Amino acid sequence: VQLVESGGGLVQPGGSLRLSCAASEFTFNSYVIGWFRQAPGKEREGVSYISSSGVYRYYRDSVKGRFTISRDASNNTAYLQMNSLKPEDTAVYYCAAGPMLTLRENEYNSWGQGTQVTVSS
Repeated sequence: VQLVESGGGLVQPGGSLRLSCAASEFTFNSYVIGWFRQAPGKEREGVSYISSSGVYRYYRDSVKGRFTISRDASNNTAYLQMNSLKPEDTAVYYCAAGPMLTLRENEYNSWGQGTQVTVSS
């Protein structure tokens, strides 16, 4: 599965962005989709995942209540709606596809190229 992220950019603290993760194959709907991020000088970390059905969703504590993950089976796309953004959310954001409900990176088989999110005034 090839994945392409979009929607990143520069936003002021408190602002919002919606990231998209578009997949090239119809089998996208069989995969768990995870969002990860990597800030400058830090290791990549898992942010959220959504099950293939869309029923199960998980968020890391630091984004709970601010980020919402979703997916649209009709257009093979997953989303990460990010509200109340903080400077510490600044990172390159990646989406990935895999078979497991986890944020362990080695369980994900396909990765996008990443999109930059910068939160700054």
